[in-house]
Amino acid sequence: MRFSNCGLARVLIAGLVVAAGAEFASAQSFEISQNGQKVGSAGLSLKPSAGGFGSTSWTKIKMPGLDYSFSENETMAGGFALKSAQLDGSVNGTKATVTASAQGQQLAMKINANGQVINTPLAFHPQAVFFPDFDAAALQTVLNLGALHNNRDLWAVIPKQSGSVEPLRIVTKQDEQGTLNGQQTPIHHVTISTGADTIEVFSDPSNELMQAEWSQEGFAMVRQGFVLTPPARPRTPPPAQQPANPDGGQTPQPQQ
Repeated sequence: MRFSNCGLARVLIAGLVVAAGAEFASAQSFEISQNGQKVGSAGLSLKPSAGGFGSTSWTKIKMPGLDYSFSENETMAGGFALKSAQLDGSVNGTKATVTASAQGQQLAMKINANGQVINTPLAFHPQAVFFPDFDAAALQTVLNLGALHNNRDLWAVIPKQSGSVEPLRIVTKQDEQGTLNGQQTPIHHVTISTGADTIEVFSDPSNELMQAEWSQEGFAMVRQGFVLTPPARPRTPPPAQQPANPDGGQTPQPQQ
């Protein structure tokens, strides 16, 4: 997502591992900020259903140049394989509806926006993630699938323009620390990228989404009650005092 505040609307338009018996928080709430200023909120609910999972998510952002919101419902088979998704959204008063459903070897996408209906057949990938902008459910699903498949062969279903499928790349970074409701917890850190978009994503040991950062644009999505603790940076000791030259000056430093 490369965009300025004024260009956000053009870009956004219409656009765990859960092992057997493991628990997953039924609902999560997030605050969205840009450059430290709150501009919106988001929510996620993921629950087991017959033969798989069901998720609901929503996002609201209101700031100069952008009034963006959506609600989404999604069904997934066991292993978090995408079965269907429906998104109802609005960008600066322009409404859009997007549906996607797995049909054999294809994923049928229908986008209704700006008075036009576009039907696009896309290649179906078992490790595909329905991937709207600023969607906590999408990021959580990426974490789940990545843990199950060693962060390989994941795909993003992009609900923009006529719809597309793009490869997701995940790079594991050094673990960090954080607190959730005042309790210390180790934090896993990965970089997720698709196309030109890059997101820094942080999760706890049970693979639950805690924070996401779109660093180039200055946006952050942070779970309520969570605080990321940056790792201590090594400090360079002060340079030793140099011996004086015979003429009273200091010994010149080498050129860098």
